[in-house]
Amino acid sequence: MPTKKKLDYKKEFPDLYKPSLKTPIILKIPKMMFFMVDGTGDPNTSEEYKDVVQILYNISYTLKMKVIKKETPSKDYVVPPLEGLWYMPKMDEWSMEDKDKWQWTMMIRIPDFIKDVQIKKAMKILKETKNPIFFSKLRYEQYNEGTCVQIMYLGPYDEEPPTIKKMHQFAKENGYNLNGHHHEIYLSDPRRVEPERLKTVLRQPIIKSS
Repeated sequence: MPTKKKLDYKKEFPDLYKPSLKTPIILKIPKMMFFMVDGTGDPNTSEEYKDVVQILYNISYTLKMKVIKKETPSKDYVVPPLEGLWYMPKMDEWSMEDKDKWQWTMMIRIPDFIKDVQIKKAMKILKETKNPIFFSKLRYEQYNEGTCVQIMYLGPYDEEPPTIKKMHQFAKENGYNLNGHHHEIYLSDPRRVEPERLKTVLRQPIIKSS
């Protein structure tokens, strides 16, 4: 008997998760529901950041294994990748050397077919079984980026700036201004993949210049 195919957004929607390594593209991003947690600080050294990432995986797998697998087992899926929005109150002060002042929203997508009541049930289960630190900061909401420019980046996170600059320049050359938070989608596990082989989707919301 053939194994039922799992829904894997990375494979089903390559335009969203597998852009070119060479040339940025402009595309319209659909509305999506996410688990989200906000925080501040250097992701390389912040304990809060590590705890936030852990709670996002905890809630995502609680939803998949404790709710969806029991209620609708035919709708199996691969938990989507970790994503992050990165920003500062004054983006012109953004610096790779001043990471302690970085603000971020880490998030994991919730599959479209999952109902609000199921999400709430998963959050209730997580609170009752583990009640992790920062649980009070966990939320879920719809995120609507609209038109964005994006490119695939291969390499260490700290060496992204030239590729980000290339992406921004491409948007401006095509008549757009930057609009909103810098967005990254982490397709590789840094615990298992060498820094030079890390795959990250870099995305930036944009708006037509007047």
